[in-house]
Amino acid sequence: MTESFDRRLVWFVGAGPGDRELITLKGYRLLCRADVVIYAGSLINPALLEYCKPEAECYDSAGMTLEDIIRRMHKGIAEGRLVARLQTGDLSLYGSIREQIEELAKLGIGFSTVPGVSAFLGAAAQMGVEYTVPEVSQSLIITRMEGRTPTPPLESLESFAAHRTSMAIFLSVQAIERVARRLMDGGYPADTPAAVIFKATWPEEKTVRGTLSDIAGLARAADIGKTALILVGAFMGDEYHYSKLYHAGFSHEYRQA
Repeated sequence: MTESFDRRLVWFVGAGPGDRELITLKGYRLLCRADVVIYAGSLINPALLEYCKPEAECYDSAGMTLEDIIRRMHKGIAEGRLVARLQTGDLSLYGSIREQIEELAKLGIGFSTVPGVSAFLGAAAQMGVEYTVPEVSQSLIITRMEGRTPTPPLESLESFAAHRTSMAIFLSVQAIERVARRLMDGGYPADTPAAVIFKATWPEEKTVRGTLSDIAGLARAADIGKTALILVGAFMGDEYHYSKLYHAGFSHEYRQA
C-alpha cells in the first residue's frame, strides 16, 4: 500500500510510549519516507530512527531552541522535502506542538498530525490494569504538578485528589514526595494504591507498586527520578465488580436476556 504525504506540510508524528512497534502504521510509513526527521532527543526510543531511509537527515531537538526547530522545518519545506517532527507518546498530551504550529503559520506553512499511543496507555498495558473499574472508578484524570510551567489555579493536585478517582500524573516524579503528600492532603487515603513506572514499554522499563504512604521511598530506592509516570487510585486495588455488559440477564441491541 502506498500513501502520499503532502510535502508542503510539516508532519507531526506521535512516537508512542517507547516500544518501537507501538508507533502507528501511518507513523511508521511516514518515517520510512521522510527526508528530514526532527526527533525529541532522549525521550524518543532511538530504535525508531532505524525505520528512516539511510539518506534521511535526522536532528535531535534536545539541544535546539524553538527557533532552531522552525528554521530546520522551513528549510526542508522550501527544498521540497518531506519533513517529520517525531514527538513523544501522543501529540495531544504535553506535546508542545501548538507553539510550533503557531510559528509555522507565520511562515505560511501548514501541518498534519499522526496520533500516537500515550505513555499512560502503555503503562496500563504493561501493568495489566484498567483505569476504569465497575463501581470503583469510572473516570481518569491526566495531569502534572506545576514546575517551570505553572498549572491553572483550579487544577491543583489537591482539587483533583478530592475526587479519589484514577489519576495518571506526568512530568512530576522528580518531586514525588510532594506529589504524594499533596494528594493525601487533597483527599486520597494514605493506603490508596500507587505505582511509578519508568519508561513504560522500553527495554529498560522499571515499575514499583505501593501506596501513597510509601511510593516515594520505593521510587527513590529503585533510582527512578525522571521519565516516569505516577499512577494513583483504587483501580490498582483488590476490589473488582463484573460489568453488566456481558451479564446473561442484561439485554441490549445485539442480545436478548
